Amino acid sequence: MEEVSFYFTIGWQHILSFAALDHLLFLIALIALYTVREWKQVLLLITAFTIGHSITLVLSSLAWIQFSTKWVEFLIPCTIIFTALFNVTQKNKSISSFRLNYFFALGFGLIHGMGFANSIRFMIVGNQNLGLGLLGFNLGVELGQVLVVAFILLIASISFTVFKIKRPTWILALSILTGIQALNLAIQRFPFF
Repeated sequence: MEEVSFYFTIGWQHILSFAALDHLLFLIALIALYTVREWKQVLLLITAFTIGHSITLVLSSLAWIQFSTKWVEFLIPCTIIFTALFNVTQKNKSISSFRLNYFFALGFGLIHGMGFANSIRFMIVGNQNLGLGLLGFNLGVELGQVLVVAFILLIASISFTVFKIKRPTWILALSILTGIQALNLAIQRFPFF
């Protein structure tokens, strides 16, 4: 149990750290379309993201796949830019367009998992019990994501009710802010510099 707790703390700290700015930006862009009333869909969405990055983390930890760190670090902000652009281009905020987000979360989770894998692989690989280490880490990441998302949804709810911000304005503002920050990260991390 100590092992799970140790890796849980690492996963938890990873999400709640400003060093994980790209992860936080992705979560913000991913849930910009949702409100507190849609909390069940949001939980499924961030769980799909966790499943995606867990798959990549397991495969990398077992040394079945390896990635160029430069390209992974560049692709991560690209996933944020894509998600932000998707949000902005959705004219009709229908349920079917929201369902696409589940596929984005899972697929982009694979890319974000590559970033996790490059930073934590050596610590977990040296571990005698890989399964417990990965379980603890993923549980910590998931709980951290839930807290971040709950905070963002709370801010959204306050913005809608107290400040009377309209939902399309909220979506546009979050998408533009995350997209611009992600573009800045992508330029900084462009692999040919």
